[in-house]
Amino acid sequence: MTKHTTRGLWAILLLFSSLCMAQTSGESEDKEMRWFSIDSLNTGLGTPPEAVSRKTPRDSVRSFLELTKQRKFSAAAHLLNLSELSDAEQREKGAELARQLAAVLRRGEWMDISDLPARQDAVIEDPSGQNPQAGRPRRNLRIASLEAEGRAYAIRLARYRVSDEDPVWLFTPDSLTPAPLLYEKYGPSWLEERLPQSLKSNFGMLQIWEWIAIPVFLLGTGLVGWLVYGLVGLVARWLPSGSPSIFASEIKLPLALALMTVVAQILLNYVVSFSAVATTSFRILLITGMAWSVGLIALRFVDVILLKVKRRLVGEIDDTKPRDERQLLTTLQALRRGIILVTVVAVGIYILSQIQLFETLGLTLLASASVLTVLLGIAGQAVLGNIFSSFQVSLAKPIRIGDLIIFEDQWCYVDGIFYTFIRLRTWDERRLVVPVQYFTSKPFENLSVQTAKMYRMIELALHLNADIQCLREKFIEFAEAEENVIEHHKLCCYVTAQTAAAQTMSFYLMTSEPFAGWEAEMNVREKLLGFIRDNHPEWWPREVVVTSQHDITGGERPTTGPATAAAESGAGDST
Repeated sequence: MTKHTTRGLWAILLLFSSLCMAQTSGESEDKEMRWFSIDSLNTGLGTPPEAVSRKTPRDSVRSFLELTKQRKFSAAAHLLNLSELSDAEQREKGAELARQLAAVLRRGEWMDISDLPARQDAVIEDPSGQNPQAGRPRRNLRIASLEAEGRAYAIRLARYRVSDEDPVWLFTPDSLTPAPLLYEKYGPSWLEERLPQSLKSNFGMLQIWEWIAIPVFLLGTGLVGWLVYGLVGLVARWLPSGSPSIFASEIKLPLALALMTVVAQILLNYVVSFSAVATTSFRILLITGMAWSVGLIALRFVDVILLKVKRRLVGEIDDTKPRDERQLLTTLQALRRGIILVTVVAVGIYILSQIQLFETLGLTLLASASVLTVLLGIAGQAVLGNIFSSFQVSLAKPIRIGDLIIFEDQWCYVDGIFYTFIRLRTWDERRLVVPVQYFTSKPFENLSVQTAKMYRMIELALHLNADIQCLREKFIEFAEAEENVIEHHKLCCYVTAQTAAAQTMSFYLMTSEPFAGWEAEMNVREKLLGFIRDNHPEWWPREVVVTSQHDITGGERPTTGPATAAAESGAGDST
């Protein structure tokens, strides 16, 4: 064997040895990632009884809750990692810590045990592959998060292994340290401590005494709300008429809701405490009720200010009011919609942050982003389109509240501009509710953009021998007598069309505003028609039919042309 061959064999052996060591090291590191290695575990408690199951996170929590429900706190202590205590302290304090932690878990935060991992390695199973943590073993899990004295405390499970024994899932020492403090806040109330043990047995998801206490609790808080509602109503009637009285009457319901939530929270903090499933539900309801009541009170305050400004505009708003006042009212309503939108978003964010749904909501959105995008695009397209169109109308102001418009051949006043629709008031006092997006997609005529005054035109079809100058003088006389006709120097009358037997006369007049102009136009037309009927009925247009003797004897009728008809008309003969 040559020297080069020997060196090659040594190199291959070294490379193979390095690969084996790397693989062994990787396997060792992979095992270390699956559990926490400790030297000893709860040596002061002795051997765990057979009822204790600690292989998976789900088994550990279920076993812990079942044992504590049976008041076997010494056995439940084997599900706690008491390694930071001495053997004597483990025997002395283990059962008490188990009792306190069980009470905190039952009352602090509701959790579904079926949501906990059922695998020993706590691997996240995600067949869709959208969760980046899927497929990785875990050795530390947070199962609850509670607050006490302004600080948040996490209740965790961790996987431990002693030498060659099977790894087990236990509550971590960090979860046991704040247990006495959390027990003071979430532990049983003085009322529950005085109840007989028979009422503390479980019936469904709640204990027997809770099925009795919860209806009484709801009835008591509801009675408080009813009393506050009635009292605020009396105060509103006692106050002098005006903004204070209106504001008091408008905040009856939200103020009653706010005080109901305050009373309910006081009762939950100092009088009675329920199981976690009831406490979590009440907590969500109280947070939602308080947030919405405060938001509604703020919106009612804005509404009262808006109403006060509107009343200062004197009466019902229409296009006869000054343009600045109509524009101010439109701007105020746009501001109100903006405040409502900001309030709704702020209240929604506050509620989600308080009930700690952002984490799960975010994961859900990430897991099904494509599905939600399609659903929101289809279901929310009309609503979002109307909202954005509403803000577009409010900012660009192609219409203002009180403007007179012609929309789809109907005369309408703009009665209100809302989030998703525009309310129009027709001349006969009907209300048209039009989606904003539909309204902006259709052409309309705004008769009040710059000024409310407008030209009106009257057309009359008369005989060719009608006296134009006479009619012009009468038109000016009748128009000047109308109160709503303005700028008399712009009154005019012209012959705008002519046929073989008739002529069309057009009369133009300027009016102060469209609806009054329509009324003035009708009045002047009636007077002109009455003048012609009473004094010159021969000015009415008439059809001339010419016959001949040959027609009478049954011969062929000659063709009558325009010239012949005109000649016969001039002679005044009509057969």
